[in-house]
Amino acid sequence: MSSSNQSFNELDDIYQDIIIDHYRRPRNKVNIPDPDLFSRGFNPFCGDEVTLMITLATKNQIKAIGFTGQGCSISQASASILTELIKGKSLKEIVEISDVFRNLVKGLAVSDEDLDKLGELEALKGVSKFPVRIKCALLPWSTLEDAISKNKDL
Repeated sequence: MSSSNQSFNELDDIYQDIIIDHYRRPRNKVNIPDPDLFSRGFNPFCGDEVTLMITLATKNQIKAIGFTGQGCSISQASASILTELIKGKSLKEIVEISDVFRNLVKGLAVSDEDLDKLGELEALKGVSKFPVRIKCALLPWSTLEDAISKNKDL
């Protein structure tokens, strides 16, 4: 096996470990009482469910975020990583991250600078090879976008 193939396999293993870790030990999988933003997402094709609850520090910045739900490792890991990644971020930053992630899982070109914004979300880039799983990875992000769009004050 060439060293470049070995490097790719090792990277795949690391990415798989990140996904499994977030699936088995999800971060911020809690109910947030009286959230400022709330949305439920459901994927009818596979039954994945994600509910996001968000409190804002200011009109434009996330203070706390929690999620509940059930589903495959991809959707639940994506939700867990989302909650870690966007805490403390502005809504503008969140939209940028969401756009970059959407491009990544759809197999579109993403700059190194944009990849740096994704942190552990990069572990889900392999989803691009499995079109049916793209919706699983994007479910928490679509749910987040829905929560933001429901609040006319933002």
